[in-house]
Parts: sequence; structure tokens; C-alpha cells
Amino acid sequence: MGAPQPGAFLRRLFDAALEAADPARAVPRFLPAQPPKGSGGRIVVVGAGKAAGAMARAVEDHWGHLPESELTGLVVTRYGHAVACQRIEVIEAAHPVPDQAGLDAARRILKMVQGLGPDDLVLCLISGGGSALLSLPAEGITLEEKQAVNKALLRSGAAIDEMNCLRKHLSAIKGGRLAAAAAPARVVSLLISDVPGDDPAVIASGPTVPDPTSFADALAILDKYGIDAPASVRAHLEAGAEETPKPGDPRLAGCETHLIARPQDSLEAAAALARQEGVTPVILGDSIEGEAREVAQVMAGIARQVARFGQPAASPCVLLSGGETTVTLRGQGRGGRNAEFLLALTVALESAPGQGAPGIYALACDTDGIDGSEDNAGAITGPGCLARAAAGGLDAKAMLADNDGYSFFSALNDLVVTGPTLTNVNDFRAILVTPEAAER
Repeated sequence: MGAPQPGAFLRRLFDAALEAADPARAVPRFLPAQPPKGSGGRIVVVGAGKAAGAMARAVEDHWGHLPESELTGLVVTRYGHAVACQRIEVIEAAHPVPDQAGLDAARRILKMVQGLGPDDLVLCLISGGGSALLSLPAEGITLEEKQAVNKALLRSGAAIDEMNCLRKHLSAIKGGRLAAAAAPARVVSLLISDVPGDDPAVIASGPTVPDPTSFADALAILDKYGIDAPASVRAHLEAGAEETPKPGDPRLAGCETHLIARPQDSLEAAAALARQEGVTPVILGDSIEGEAREVAQVMAGIARQVARFGQPAASPCVLLSGGETTVTLRGQGRGGRNAEFLLALTVALESAPGQGAPGIYALACDTDGIDGSEDNAGAITGPGCLARAAAGGLDAKAMLADNDGYSFFSALNDLVVTGPTLTNVNDFRAILVTPEAAER
């Protein structure tokens, strides 16, 4: 398998991963029974996340025949991720730092589910990004104060479950509060997972599921990362009033939760395609976490093991993984976690400028199409990458130290740009080891 086939192969794997998480495919299989005819029951569709617009469209495609009096709704998604719907309103807001549009939408959603009866159905469409998009600060906390905490969390290197624990305890709608407000209506949540472990309580900070974490946990996270939170935020956490609904809360007794797309599903779809094309897939894990550059060092070691010893599989082999790495910002460069991972992997594989890593290619992308806050999904790398960079006056190690992976791969024209994919099952990484690597 020689160039340019490896790059095209890796892109096909990424496309297969995206297709497996397409809301148009995933939503219909999990739609619940509609309220019985004559019951007077209504369907209220609410939701938040980068896939919320596409999920709402999938609902309309199957339930659009219902009278307007029986089907209404509102979902909020990231700017640029909206999908035109006829019956369900789709609002765009900011991510990853919340804004006023998201706050206004969250307030409207909370109001929509209040006052419903046991014959009504709340269909909640949740996907990654929903935590920032569904932002309704707890009483006594301003949007600006919550924005400050959110920015500090993003810089801190905190894991997604830690971020969302803190977000839940600064919110009036997350951590099960949305479902509690909808009681006694039936609440059915359809979730597209973007978190390691697929925990519904972590996905978008779990607005419709019980929250096992506490105010004390949130305070500990604040202190662990040395986040200088506004006084009102710390006071709110220390007071610990009105805890989030816990497992066994009767207000959540009528709730159903369904995971309709997971990172593992996308990895398995990519693996199936790899087998069809004669390449042995090895799934390393769907929930890999840690500093992006440190994960890259480990992945480089595994790729070398394949090349040198044919373990855990002989070449041609593709190492597949998902999850969510983190980046502790130390520099001033541009780059999301996938660009950071890939630049660190390139440096690790090509130990000296110009030496190259024959036969090893890699792609790392975010399945939502946006790597961090940039306009790319991720990037792709291959043999001789550092030599090309050096010829263009780029210092890979210096750019890695400056967290500038985006600029590095942009200069080489190696960014992967998809635009919003309208889904989100977290990061997708594929490292292809060809027979050429084994022969060196």
C-alpha cells in the first residue's frame, strides 16, 4: 500500500466512523411510542449539542405528520451546526464558552417542560457540546462569571467528567434538573456519546439523568486545578444548597435514557471497512484520555512495535482509538487536541529531522468536524513530514511547545477540513503501519 493510497484509506475510515454516528441513521431506531390517540398527550422535543439540529430533523422526518398541537420543540446547537426544521425550532449559540443566546435558549427549554402532565412526552435530544450550549447559571451567578470559570477549565487540562461535575453544580438545568422540572411527564432521552465510558451523567452534564457527584466534588476540582473562581461561584459551591437530583429521586422515576451512538460504534465501523480493504484493524480503546502529547508517545511506541515485531498484529495494520485527550496550554499557538496529538506523534516517530518514519501514516480528527475552536476536524501525517516542515522553515518541536499544531499542519496543507459533521462521538485516531515500515 503506497502513497497516495494511505491518506485516502485513512480518510475512508474516518468517513465510515462518521456514517456510523449519523443522527439520520441512529435516531429513528430509538424513537419511543407516541402518546396514545385521544389521550391529549403532547410531544415536546428539547435538546442541546452539536448534533441537536440533525437529531431534530430526524425526529421530524418520522413524526412530521403529527398535528402542530401535538408536536413542538426547541433545541440549541453550536453556531454553524443548525439544520432547517419545520416544527422544532433550532437555535444557535456559542461553544465551548457559553453566551447569552445559549442562556436564553436554556431558559426557554426549562419553561417549555414545566407544567406538563403524565400523558405528555418530553423527548430530549442530547449530544456532545450540550453542556456549554445549555447554559443557565444557578441563582446568584452571572453569565460572565460562568464564562470565566469555563475558560479556566478549558485551559487547566481537566478531564471532561471533571469539567462537567463543576458545570452541573453551577447550573439551574444540568445534572438532572431538566428532567426534574418536567415531572410528572414521561421523559425519554436519546444520547449521542462524546465522553470516555459513555456515562449518561457526563454527556452534556446529564440534564435528564441523576447526578452522583456533589458540591464537595465540584469544590475539590476547583482547588485541584487552582482555578481562581469569582467569589460568588465559590460561595455557591461552599453553601451546597439545592443539590442536583440523585439516583432514586422520585421526580426522575419516569425517565428513560438510550445511547443511540457511541465512539465504539464508530471504531467498529472503521474496523469493518479496514478488514474489507485487507488491513488488520486493532482497536486500542474507545475512551483513551490523558495529555495529547503523552498519548502520542504511547501510540508511537505501539506503531513501532507493529513495524518491528508484528505485534499486536502484523502489517498492514491500522491502530484505531477514540476518547478525549486534553491539552494543558503552555504556549500561544493555534491548535486543538487532535493537531497537538498528531504533531507530537510525528515528532516521536521521526526522531531526527529528515530521518522520517517510512511506512507509518496517521490521522487524528474530532468527529464533530471542529478540532477545538479552529475550522478543521484535525490533520493527517505521513513519512517525511518533518523533512517537509524543515524545508519550509518550520520547527516542529518549537511549534509543539507553543501548542501550535494547527499552524504546523496548515503550512504543510495537511489539515483535514470537513465542516460541521452534525454529529459528535469524540476523537477518532487511526495509525496505519504498512509493510514498508516492517522492511526498513
